[in-house]
Amino acid sequence: MEFGLLIGGALLSLVGALFHGVAGHRLYMGNINGSDLEPLAKTLSLVSWHTFTIMLLVGAGTLTCVAYNPAMNLMAYPIILNNASGAVMFLVLGLGGHRQLLRPKELPVTTQS
Repeated sequence: MEFGLLIGGALLSLVGALFHGVAGHRLYMGNINGSDLEPLAKTLSLVSWHTFTIMLLVGAGTLTCVAYNPAMNLMAYPIILNNASGAVMFLVLGLGGHRQLLRPKELPVTTQS
């Protein structure tokens, strides 16, 4: 595997994790906390949101390790497969019956009584 591609993938994953974990968290949780979801659903939503952030960080670290130690190249394949599968799933759902994935609308904010 080429060093530059691995480092590029690692940097992209790291930037994605930072954006997802900080800016995305603020936007997403603002909408979730302002909704009428049950507290458990809000907590599970937060957990799933940051599980993806952690996955991006682990991917960045793994790709960096493989870039500097090519003998560990088999470690990159699960990361590549995981990211490719997620992208395909997102596109299939977005082009199918879940078009809001490709053109998200802001969640309605309701006040709790």
